[in-house]
Amino acid sequence: MICGGLDIGGTKIEARLFDAGLTSIAVRRLPTPQGATAKFMDALADQVGWLREQAGADLPIGIALAAIIEPDSGIVHTANLPISGENIAALVRERTGRDLPVLNDSMAMAWSELNGGAADGAAVAVGLILGTGVAAGLCINGALAPRHGGVAVEIGHAGMPARVLLRHGLPLWRCGCGREGCIEAYVSGPGLSRLAAHAGLGPQSAMNIAAAAGAGEAAAMAVLDRWADLAGECLDMLQLTLAPEVVVLGGGLSQMPGVVDRLAGALSGRLLAGVAAPQIRLAQHGDSSGVRGAALLARRMAEAAA
Repeated sequence: MICGGLDIGGTKIEARLFDAGLTSIAVRRLPTPQGATAKFMDALADQVGWLREQAGADLPIGIALAAIIEPDSGIVHTANLPISGENIAALVRERTGRDLPVLNDSMAMAWSELNGGAADGAAVAVGLILGTGVAAGLCINGALAPRHGGVAVEIGHAGMPARVLLRHGLPLWRCGCGREGCIEAYVSGPGLSRLAAHAGLGPQSAMNIAAAAGAGEAAAMAVLDRWADLAGECLDMLQLTLAPEVVVLGGGLSQMPGVVDRLAGALSGRLLAGVAAPQIRLAQHGDSSGVRGAALLARRMAEAAA
């Protein structure tokens, strides 16, 4: 069954059409409107209409977005979209004439990778996004894990342990959520740039730091080692609390050369005795994994209802 998905973030609303084998066959991106709910919903509805035009008929469509989505009310909580506090389910129904499943983008990525991706067959799988933010999704026994209140695995907003901050002489940095010392403030792409600035390298993008480290520049290599040590604490928390068999990495930082080996090494040195290490893998479906997961969920729901 052909299906479609929307991947909604702070900068773009991506519509992607998939064939019956879940191969992407068409994609269209629009900038995410800011400041007005009506303009945002216009863009969303436009993308839904484009998917229907491409398919030549109605089709299952799922929506993935970076937000907490209350399961009972449909109310969205997000810092990057102009619909925070709104009932996304009702808005989508009003503008498209249909109920479309909406889920957190990290959960969508984990679901995608569990079904024909890097976590295929895992009993417990985590999809960890390392990008502009840090968040994760969880699947257990072949299904999306139920999450109280619609919260994904918001590991990025857990506190970075004092032991690692002290080890590297780092202060409590303020996170975009308004709190101090969140993992995201150190391990995200902007966090890596901040680590470089703290080390005296000046303004640097995460990819420039990775490239310099790959070229053998000692200062950049030291920054990446520090980042990996901090990220290792994030992985340690996931393993102690959720004990995944597989952790699948997505997001921009997952594209850094050697990132799997770097993070596996950082984790192995801190696991408690008797705690099994997860397999760490790259997302097989890359940047389209979240939207693929949303499309797959919509298709499964349509098949169940048929």
